[in-house]
Amino acid sequence: MKEKSKKSWFSYVEPYLYLVPALVLFILFVFWPFIKTIQLSFARTTTLGQVSSYIGIQNYVNIFTDSGFWNSLLVTLKFAVVRVVFSIGLGFVLAIISTEKIKGKNFFRTIYALPMAISAAAASVVFMFIFHSSLGILNRFLGTNIGWLTDKNWAWIAVSIVSVWMAIGMNFIYLTAAIQSVSADLYESAALDGANFFQKHLHVTIPGISPTLFFLLIINVINAVQAYAEVKMMTQGGPAESTNNIVYEIYSEAFINSRFGVACAESVILFIILMILTALQFRLEKVVTY
Repeated sequence: MKEKSKKSWFSYVEPYLYLVPALVLFILFVFWPFIKTIQLSFARTTTLGQVSSYIGIQNYVNIFTDSGFWNSLLVTLKFAVVRVVFSIGLGFVLAIISTEKIKGKNFFRTIYALPMAISAAAASVVFMFIFHSSLGILNRFLGTNIGWLTDKNWAWIAVSIVSVWMAIGMNFIYLTAAIQSVSADLYESAALDGANFFQKHLHVTIPGISPTLFFLLIINVINAVQAYAEVKMMTQGGPAESTNNIVYEIYSEAFINSRFGVACAESVILFIILMILTALQFRLEKVVTY
């Protein structure tokens, strides 16, 4: 009877033991840094990131009265809108093309998905040569002399192009798989009702892949708001802070200005913004569904 009780106790505990390694990793690399970030957001720190004194909400007050922070939010919003609209839109168009009965579509699918295999840093370096004002092939091809990375009116566009290009691959793969899962009977019924090419995709494809579109909307918004590598490599937030998005603003405050408390406070604000955006998107999805 005693052995049976021990066995039943171990069988109850055993599943949780398998969670211990993952739980330890989450505590060390997710939960503890998150708690530490919140703690430092209420403190003034040394140049080494150690707490020198606690100042309450003063870091947050300084942030919300800083025009540079509001500029970074505006830049982030522009990046997010451009990346989400164009990367999902172009990914959708390419996915439709790749699912049509054309020769060599497997080759084109590989080309379209290639951006996923390239790191953001590597892509940024390549595009820096492309956008170079005097040596870049883009200006030579267009016959212009635009300072793509030195003019504040063009720099954010150049960085946005890189960001969109990098996101197309993932969107293309998900949307291709979603379109292929839509029943062919629906397209045949639409054709019998006299629907043309565009009407079939408007009234059949888009409703049929709406869950995938909703998923990509969330992922692309989060990735766009957290974009960093292309800004760091191509413009370092310039010129005149025209590409200084919120993530690069956090990096600058922490590792250039050594204001770790301010950087942590901005990180907390970014976390809250992402939570609000995700909640709104889920709310929107329920409204559209019902």
